[in-house]
Amino acid sequence: MNQILGGLEGGATVSTLVLLDADGKVMTKTTGPGTNHFLLGMEECRQRIANMVNTVKKDIGMRQDQPLSALGLSLSGCEQEETNQELVRGLLENYPNLSERYAIGSDTEGSVAATSNHGGVCSIAGTGSNTLLINPDGSRVQCGGWGYLLGDEGGAYKIAHSAIKSCFDDLDRFSPAPHSIDKVWALIKDHFQIKVKEDLLEHYYTKFDKAFIASLCKKLSTLASEGDDAMAKYLFENAGRQIAQSLGAVIPKAAAELIDKPGGLHVLCVGSVWLSWPLLKPGFDKYMVEHTEISTITLTRLTTTLAVGAAYMAADKLNINIPRFYDENFRILDVFRRETFCNNFSGNNICVKI
Repeated sequence: MNQILGGLEGGATVSTLVLLDADGKVMTKTTGPGTNHFLLGMEECRQRIANMVNTVKKDIGMRQDQPLSALGLSLSGCEQEETNQELVRGLLENYPNLSERYAIGSDTEGSVAATSNHGGVCSIAGTGSNTLLINPDGSRVQCGGWGYLLGDEGGAYKIAHSAIKSCFDDLDRFSPAPHSIDKVWALIKDHFQIKVKEDLLEHYYTKFDKAFIASLCKKLSTLASEGDDAMAKYLFENAGRQIAQSLGAVIPKAAAELIDKPGGLHVLCVGSVWLSWPLLKPGFDKYMVEHTEISTITLTRLTTTLAVGAAYMAADKLNINIPRFYDENFRILDVFRRETFCNNFSGNNICVKI
């Protein structure tokens, strides 16, 4: 069988694997459970990777003992080179027929590779959050990616958690919420099937399920957009500000080549929270105007799976010649233009950088 290149995009909750043929076309795709080794441990993470690879091999009639030409692993939790190589060594030792070679990096790194091999910026806002800038010379700057205990601002878990914490603080008279919590609190009680605050404790302490807590975010988005609830809108505006804040941390290190592209700096927006962009936009735009000097940002969304980016990442790192279809892999979500924003708010102090 000719050259077959694999790409695995692995999040904390769900993973996706594709196989590309020598022409760069997707041969098959499958999904599986999360593959974050910090949450699972190395052994379980490797087992899940092997199971997914063997599944797609079967799909295309490939023998289980025939290794892929290469496999790109773009995984949540893979920000440290030492642990990355530990993961790969275990795959080579315990699953020698899985793949001949490996390339490994974070989920943000594979995302950038899906649209360019000359660097770019990726902003992930899914269950968690992470922002990565890769310059054309290979230098990189990261903000976030530290998980729900130390970071993940702007991600679905933190939006849901902020909703819950705001309600608790308001009900305790510790800190009043900026808007009425009535509808948000009713939504929280329905989501968790509880009656009083104390009933929620088991969901945080005895049967904690991060994905289930994060799933509240989608319902909050519906409440904000369709229910026109001020508190729900506030939560997403704040998340938009946090996402912009993370981007603002890496933008000063971006090469002029990235800033001066047609459409300004291109930012690939990954994750389900970006589906609520109209709710995020007010906080995002306001932060960009007040706290950065960037003039134009083109926000894009993938039209293909991130797993293709993982395969491209492997091709880049291992010098594998394979066609790439960058222009077909994304669409424009929105364009931030400082001039347009400030014209719309002429007469206010909002465009004064502070």
